[in-house]
Amino acid sequence: MTDFLTAEALSERARSAEIQSAGVICDCTKTPLDGWQSQPLSLDETYLVRVGTLMREDDPEPTYAEYPPGASPYWSANAPIAPHYFPYNRCDVWACKHCGRLYLRYTEGGGYFVDRRIREVKSRLVVDAEL
Repeated sequence: MTDFLTAEALSERARSAEIQSAGVICDCTKTPLDGWQSQPLSLDETYLVRVGTLMREDDPEPTYAEYPPGASPYWSANAPIAPHYFPYNRCDVWACKHCGRLYLRYTEGGGYFVDRRIREVKSRLVVDAEL
C-alpha cells in the first residue's frame, strides 16, 4: 500500500528533494517539468519510484474543481499544487532514484485518448486548501 501524503507531508518531502537535487544534473530533467506536461519520451520510467499518493481512499469521487478557480492556468509553472483539487487529487507521488527530484503523475483520460501527465513538485507551490 502506498502512503497517503497530506499537503504538509508533500511540502516537506519536496523541500527535502530540492535540497538533495540542488545543482544535480540528471537525465530526468531533459524536458522541463515545472508545469504539467504529457510525459516525455525522454523520461526513462525506470528512474522513478512511487513514494506516495494524494488520492484519498475515503473519497470515492474526487472533485474536478481546480484551485483557485479562474486563477493561474492549469498548465502554468506557477500554478499552485493543491492536493484536494483536480488534478492533484488523482496523483501519485514519484521520486527519481538518481537525483531525488519529486514528481506528480496522473493519467488524463478522454473519449478517445489517454495522456500520462507529469509535473515536478516545488515546495513553494504546495497549498493546503480545503474544498
